[in-house]
Amino acid sequence: MYDYIKAIHIIFVVCWMAGLFYIVRLFIYHTEAQDKSDVEKKILSAQFEDMERKLWYVIAVPSMIITIAAGITMLVLVPAWLHQGWMHLKLTFVLGLVVYHHICQSKMKQMRKGIFKWTSTQLRLWNELATILLFAIVFLVVLKSSLNWIFGVVGIIVFSLIIMSAVKIYKYFREKK
Repeated sequence: MYDYIKAIHIIFVVCWMAGLFYIVRLFIYHTEAQDKSDVEKKILSAQFEDMERKLWYVIAVPSMIITIAAGITMLVLVPAWLHQGWMHLKLTFVLGLVVYHHICQSKMKQMRKGIFKWTSTQLRLWNELATILLFAIVFLVVLKSSLNWIFGVVGIIVFSLIIMSAVKIYKYFREKK
């Protein structure tokens, strides 16, 4: 039974992450559409709002719920995992991902009201936070070690700096065109 639940958990983690990655891409395009003419802005905003709503409520939210339910079920089936330090750290990162999810939902509601507080560059950097959390979670699950968490944190910081640099370089070349 455990392996079936684990398979469901992995499948819906992939779906959830796809939803989180793509929703922020839609936010970027939606934000950039605000610089278009009034007619284009109105058409594009309506289209992005529809795409965001469908992605969010058909894929991202159900996937998050199933991921969490499957994760809890695995912990009920094997409660010994809760005595492992790496699991505590993993659950902390998962909590961070849930907070990220809810901030994205808040952003979506703001944009629907015509409130665009973040630039497309800020959104590109925001998009990378989900990647960093995903890396941290996968490495913890695969390596099952929280003893080397210092090396992991340093690695995540270096990885984050590389991603932020890549976003800045991309912005430079995009604006150069």
